[in-house]
Amino acid sequence: MSIVSGHPGGTNNKRTEFRMRLLGYMTALFMVCASTPLAIAQSGMNAAIDDPYVPRLADIMSIVQLRHMKLWFAGSSPNWELAAYELRRLKASLVDAASLYPGIPATSVTTMAAPVQSIAEAIEAKDSQKFATAFGDLTVACNACHQSIGRSFIVMRVPTASPFSDQVFPPQPK
Repeated sequence: MSIVSGHPGGTNNKRTEFRMRLLGYMTALFMVCASTPLAIAQSGMNAAIDDPYVPRLADIMSIVQLRHMKLWFAGSSPNWELAAYELRRLKASLVDAASLYPGIPATSVTTMAAPVQSIAEAIEAKDSQKFATAFGDLTVACNACHQSIGRSFIVMRVPTASPFSDQVFPPQPK
């Protein structure tokens, strides 16, 4: 025993040994944790991350619904530039739905072509009455598509109030 330190001679050695052992365990734990992402990457567990994102059909259709409403408010304002933009976006979403989900009956998709073309012509002519009629036809075509795919519980209509209180629909002076 060491009388000078007041502790038995082996106490400091035991503390040092304990600290070294603890440091070794912590280093080993760190190395295991640091190598885990590499092991996961090599195992192929990240395959889902590499797969391209494909939105669900319901998500695409929710965007179509938003575009449907915005198209109505733009065309009835009449803000023809915004209406043309929203119509392009609506058509693009319908094309996405048809290309990503080939199980949708082709006739359901093609029934949308004539009303979309009529809306485009009304926008080009800046004809509010023709726009309203064509928009009604588009809405009927949407509902026919829903019925043909067994989703008749989804019923669209011409919007009655704008949920877009943060957007100005009438054309602004330039």
